Amino acid sequence: MKKQTIELMIATPEGLFRACYSDEGLSGLNFPEGRARRRCAGAPAPRKIRHWHRATASALKAVLAGREPKRLPPLATEGTEFRKSVWEQLRKLRRGETKSYGQIAAAIGRPAAVRAVGGACGANPIPVLVPCHRVVAANGKAGGFSGGMEWKRKLLAREGVRI
Repeated sequence: MKKQTIELMIATPEGLFRACYSDEGLSGLNFPEGRARRRCAGAPAPRKIRHWHRATASALKAVLAGREPKRLPPLATEGTEFRKSVWEQLRKLRRGETKSYGQIAAAIGRPAAVRAVGGACGANPIPVLVPCHRVVAANGKAGGFSGGMEWKRKLLAREGVRI
């Protein structure tokens, strides 16, 4: 059975982001003008979701300004155990810190799973707040990003990282 999700918009200087929430927390974040990674229903938001939405908006605006967010809402990501382990590792990366796909693979105890780490980064339903933009290729080049390379470079530059 598919979980009910609610979509709320976050206005930023960069455009409107779409945040999706389930009963368990933030389940998706879509870039302005981008392909929707997760479809959500438009429905009235319960109080707890409005509370989470304020935390999401604050965290997103902090990252877009190059700052570390003070707190995140509960995250309700769906995926395989492997993908969840990658996303958990990504959450440990701090502002201005980058790691290679191989370093992430080694950190989760799967050093040969470099390509699978790339796939998990690409499938990350909450980019920016689960900072897959901080993962780069082994040669130090940008690698890929679900939000597009312009977004990746912009986010990293705001954190003081030049690619």
